[in-house]
Amino acid sequence: MQKSEGDRIITTPSPYARQHYLYVQEVGFLKSVEPHISSRKDLESYLFFLVLSGRGTFHCNGIPYELKQGNCVWVDCRLPYSHESSKESPWELKWVHFNGLEASSFYEAFESRENRLVFAPSNPGLFNETLSNLFTLHKKDCVGKEILSHKYLTDIMTGCLLENTESAGKSEGIQEKLDAMREYMKSHFKEDITLDRLSELFFISKYHLAREYKQAFGITPGNDLTVIRISEAKSLLRFTAEPVSHIARLCGYPDANYFTKVFRKSEGITPLEYRRKW
Repeated sequence: MQKSEGDRIITTPSPYARQHYLYVQEVGFLKSVEPHISSRKDLESYLFFLVLSGRGTFHCNGIPYELKQGNCVWVDCRLPYSHESSKESPWELKWVHFNGLEASSFYEAFESRENRLVFAPSNPGLFNETLSNLFTLHKKDCVGKEILSHKYLTDIMTGCLLENTESAGKSEGIQEKLDAMREYMKSHFKEDITLDRLSELFFISKYHLAREYKQAFGITPGNDLTVIRISEAKSLLRFTAEPVSHIARLCGYPDANYFTKVFRKSEGITPLEYRRKW
């Protein structure tokens, strides 16, 4: 008996796409007719799928996740994983296997948010539409297929990161406090801001603060403060004639030499070189 109905397209990227783009390996859709387990491991690929209807179970590293209509999964296929449709409510899926440039970096950022491999997007229709576009693109073998595939895959990964970021903040019920903390740093970046100081101001332990901030914004409080300060420094370097030592103090760095070191690490050039180039 046939276990599923649907269609899939297996593709091979050009050498150029393999080196420079995100690229599709397989893309398709299916409707389960009879429950069966599909499992993989040690596969150089990333799998994203959306449950259009029905229910099922997804396992990764031995952890089970119950899936229902509207759920999405993004998994690194080097990990051992499997999925199986419900017998009582067979599922329908759209999916894509892909790999390529920056895929691992995006996935590391996604996975860092407490390993939320399964999530329920606020608008699953956007993922549905993108998966349909990918399938149609490869079904018709359209002109510009590889660069458009890169665009659609980037859209999927960006959507995963944004949805996961929102889930991380909302799940702990402290997003409002984290937003206020970030605004405080933007307004007081000239001051000596430490985790201990933020912990006192916002009544949250610094260890909990560091973890929740990273989950909510994808960056540590210390690194975010550096981004804020360096952005202000670049503006002052471009639009004022202030000496570097004064700009350093204005941006929260009493030591100009340390400021130069931080700036070089961020931008790859010194403050004076940045001023000359821009």
